[in-house]
Amino acid sequence: MTNHSEATGQYEPDSSVHADGIARPADPFGEPVVTLRTPAELADALPYLLGFRPEESIVLIALHGDRGRFGGRVRLGVPERAEDWPCVAEQLAQCLVGGSERRGERPDGIVAFLCQDPVGAETGQQVVERLRPLAQELRTACGRLDVPVLEVVCIAQSRFWTYCCPDTGCCPPEGVPLLRPGTSVLAAAATYMGVRADATQSEIRGRLTPWETAAATDQERALDAASVALLPRMLRDAEAEAEAVAEGDAARDEKLVGVPGKACDEGQGVASDTLDLARRIMARLEAATPAPGDTLAADHRDDELIAHDEAAALIFGLQVRTTRDRAAEWMEGTEGPSALRLWRALSRRCVGAYAEYAAAPLALAGWVAWSLGDLAEGQEALDMALGADSRYAFALLLNQACNDDMDPETIRRCLRRKREARDGATVHDAAALQDGATVRDDAAPPRRRRRRRPSRTASEASRGPGGPARGPQNRRQTARRVAKEGP
Repeated sequence: MTNHSEATGQYEPDSSVHADGIARPADPFGEPVVTLRTPAELADALPYLLGFRPEESIVLIALHGDRGRFGGRVRLGVPERAEDWPCVAEQLAQCLVGGSERRGERPDGIVAFLCQDPVGAETGQQVVERLRPLAQELRTACGRLDVPVLEVVCIAQSRFWTYCCPDTGCCPPEGVPLLRPGTSVLAAAATYMGVRADATQSEIRGRLTPWETAAATDQERALDAASVALLPRMLRDAEAEAEAVAEGDAARDEKLVGVPGKACDEGQGVASDTLDLARRIMARLEAATPAPGDTLAADHRDDELIAHDEAAALIFGLQVRTTRDRAAEWMEGTEGPSALRLWRALSRRCVGAYAEYAAAPLALAGWVAWSLGDLAEGQEALDMALGADSRYAFALLLNQACNDDMDPETIRRCLRRKREARDGATVHDAAALQDGATVRDDAAPPRRRRRRRPSRTASEASRGPGGPARGPQNRRQTARRVAKEGP
């Protein structure tokens, strides 16, 4: 856009909180509408649109109507390799336009932001020039979908530049300083509506980033020890489950229900131990209420309440898909906040060679944060989960749902139904055991029992197929293979 005197967008503080993702007109008597006319006002609006101050991001925001009302938005980290920019630009454009169309409102225009701080001796102007091809890729990708990019703003070193205005009088080559936080009309309106954007992107990521202190060495040793202790049990559990599935549901019922003292759903394996330990630690965290406002102190306190071996056991246990799915049910009520604190703490414990294991706790942290209403932390945690494991289906699905402005209540209802159905089945089977009944299908023909292979020792489990033991690295890879396939 070259005429900065024209309205470039309307900010409606309530437009981003509707469950269906559609921005509705604000109440003229109770909710303010702020009109943005310049790139400076657009740059000032970005933290309030996202819920935090982005530092390494590509952001696209849809505009609707003649006056450019803000709609959907997508965000992604800036790829390090320039050869990835065309593909990323195409995906972001399709995601934003396609998501808007699914909600019944195709964008009339798009505003793009590129946020990146200089590296080393690089200056802000050099950042702008380095990212100029990316800005052009974004404009071209959106243009192919017949949606014009009206403005591209680059933010670096507390200054902003525009790629679309040739007037050096209002947009000089050295950039323009950002407005001082909290001084604009938009900031006042957002404060009035209770919208906050205090946290930076690095502060959110800092709560989820693995330790780099001396304690990381002790935690990695605990993870190595857990791999030796849990890997044989995880292998036996996976083998027993596969055998039960092969023999049929009746045989599985007999195995898991017909034996007194075994839980009908979890058995006596690693899954049961993982969920029980997680519940105990969540109760421990809930009893220790953190001091409000000081997130660093709160995280340190949570870390002190979880032993290294406890964290290691939970990290390994959550690698199994079914166990992780059960843990995802703790997403609301009194369980939600303590579960979020636990998943954050476990994400910080995936240190050293176990960085890939962080995908599970990071995805759970992202899901619970989103479910509790913090979309900014939810999306950041899911992005980090995909950084740990780019093919982690659970994080991929949730990340897509967030980008499409899906209502998390849809997922919550599904998880509630699963939990209620399982709890109902547990009560029924417990009553049957109390009466001395055996849950089995007497009409089913007898099945031939498959011969179970003897369980391997820890040293045998750590060996590759037909090869010598290769130490912790091979155990880590084997433990990842034990986890069931699927999202």
